[in-house]
Amino acid sequence: MTPAEVVAHTYRRIRERGDDGVWISLRREADVLRDLDGLDPALPLYGVPFAVKDNVDVAGMPTTAACPAFAYRPERSAPLVDRLVAAGALLIGKTNLDQFATGLSGTRTPYGACESPLVPGLISGGSSSGSAVAVAAGLVPFAIGTDTAGSGRVPAALTGTVGLKPSRGLVPTLGVVPACRSLDCASVFARTVADATAVLRVIAGPHPDDPWSRTPPPRKPGGGPSTRIGVPRTPEFFGDGAAAEAFAAVTERLAGLGHEIVPVDLTPFLAAGRLLYEGPWLAERLAGVGDFTTRHARDLHPVTRRVLESGRSISGAEVFGGLHRLRELRAATAAEWARIDALAVPTVPTTFTLAEMAEDPIGRNTILGHYTTFANLLDLAAVAVPAGLTPAGRPHGVTFLAPAGSDDFLATLGAGFLGEKAESQAPAAQAPAGGTVPLAVVGAHRVGQPLHPHLVALGARFAAVARTAPCYRLYDLGDRPGLVREEGGSSVEVELHEIEPAALGELLVTIPAPLGLGTVELSDGRRVRGFLCEAYAVGSARDITGLGSWPAYLAAGRA
Repeated sequence: MTPAEVVAHTYRRIRERGDDGVWISLRREADVLRDLDGLDPALPLYGVPFAVKDNVDVAGMPTTAACPAFAYRPERSAPLVDRLVAAGALLIGKTNLDQFATGLSGTRTPYGACESPLVPGLISGGSSSGSAVAVAAGLVPFAIGTDTAGSGRVPAALTGTVGLKPSRGLVPTLGVVPACRSLDCASVFARTVADATAVLRVIAGPHPDDPWSRTPPPRKPGGGPSTRIGVPRTPEFFGDGAAAEAFAAVTERLAGLGHEIVPVDLTPFLAAGRLLYEGPWLAERLAGVGDFTTRHARDLHPVTRRVLESGRSISGAEVFGGLHRLRELRAATAAEWARIDALAVPTVPTTFTLAEMAEDPIGRNTILGHYTTFANLLDLAAVAVPAGLTPAGRPHGVTFLAPAGSDDFLATLGAGFLGEKAESQAPAAQAPAGGTVPLAVVGAHRVGQPLHPHLVALGARFAAVARTAPCYRLYDLGDRPGLVREEGGSSVEVELHEIEPAALGELLVTIPAPLGLGTVELSDGRRVRGFLCEAYAVGSARDITGLGSWPAYLAAGRA
């Protein structure tokens, strides 16, 4: 598709999904197309749509931080947004978040809690909830979030996306509403590590007006034929046996890739993480929004208000005590880094539904951050990648961490775990992982549909949206559609997913008649494997070809 067609498709997908809490503000399609006019096609992100979390300034658009009473309209964009636009990327809109980026669930917002596209009723994770869901649902190829306590990693695990948290200061946070200014990072959500890395290369680099920006010295991993990867000696899953099984499989996969597995005592790491919400950094969170909480207490989300208000009682002596304790814990973790090149942990120890989160919003938030809150306090870079589904059908993810300056090394490690290349020209033109084939997906296995987790579990990765040649018809078979090749047919929208050939056999045996896998001809002349229906089964079925796609038919209420 041309960039203009990609923009049109993006807005069509957004309209099909409706008001689901992902977006706080959208730009007009005509304005985005106007931005496309005159862009140099040679730009590294030419014509790639993207979104930003609504605690990041965009000139002329309101910044709300998910608190309408706080909203302001900045005259200047954050430097990271300027860099993306200068590289040819097209800003679509601003996404939902936990208010003031305080939370890891995606539920502390007046704009509606985001739901994971992978499992109905499951939280999306936060605070960068809308950015992660926008990528997971195929609305944009990449999105910008932030990450202070895990906000760029927890949503990645719960939505099956890649969450890249760079070294602190590598990306300027000027023009970002602070959560904890000394710890804040911008983050990138994408479908692949390669795409996230391509975006990071555009937005990285110090800014003269940002006192927190820096260029960490590159750090090379230890020598030897394999990478020494530390894993928790006694991992904690808070009673989630299925998550424990999934991480055991992760560890086995890492060993199978040739890495040396080194058990690590996480005690000092976890102790550092607890300082973020049990120590003086709560006062820094309060300082980040000034006296707004005093003047507008009633405008805050109740849980956000409870968290921020707890910072008022912290004394100066406690602040210095926390800084001294953190210094001790950094020294304790340094001994572990002498033994390992990277640390691999479950991104989240367990998952929660929206209803479960509402029962104990603070306690379960703490559980979600068990393996994430220590990263920025200990000055670590990280990349979170999906690791399929647990035996209970919940998404599982793994995060690789290493000291600041290890960003390229971690990208290579994460990409290797996913079986993809670490290099990419641009998210819109991502290269398929080696040894995969394209699969045309029509209905129930599409992103956001009930059977999509089955594809994720088989290692399939969303690649693009395409259309068939004008010789197919689409029928409603009840819980899924049937695509049939017929004379006088039309062009139907499909999703292309990259999948290993061996996984096609595993998929085939799960497909009930009258559906199966066959050869689908695309509008550009390519022939790919895809879902097809036997003609005998559609005699009395409803022809829905005119609506163009299964999601469009569902969005129309099947009327």
